[in-house]
Amino acid sequence: MSREIVSRKAPRRPVTLPAQCRTQSGLRDNGRISNISTEGCCVTTSGIFVKEGVRVVIRPEGMEGLTGVVRWINGNQAGVEFDNPLYAPIVDHLSAQYADGKEIEVAAAADESPAETEAQTETEAGSGQLRFLL
Repeated sequence: MSREIVSRKAPRRPVTLPAQCRTQSGLRDNGRISNISTEGCCVTTSGIFVKEGVRVVIRPEGMEGLTGVVRWINGNQAGVEFDNPLYAPIVDHLSAQYADGKEIEVAAAADESPAETEAQTETEAGSGQLRFLL
């Protein structure tokens, strides 16, 4: 089976963003968005996407649901094209808040002494930079 190579309409930005996923038939799963653009995203789940062309609702943490269509599947990952493009500043915000590795920075702080961690947490919390991803 050959795939047609299509260039993207917008560049994808790497993120680690928890999301709830639901198919048109009602199947639900928790997943993770690993990259996002104004036009779509890549979602990893435990495997609810059964085939290309399935309509889905992806609800990123703290946002309304984004409707779209599965355009490709690779294992438990799916590429979703949004029905309505996201506003570019929203993608910028999500990219800044959920950039790959942010949760690793928080985990690394646990290896520091309590005084260092407390000082770092106060500094980061004051700047709005500390995020805990569940």
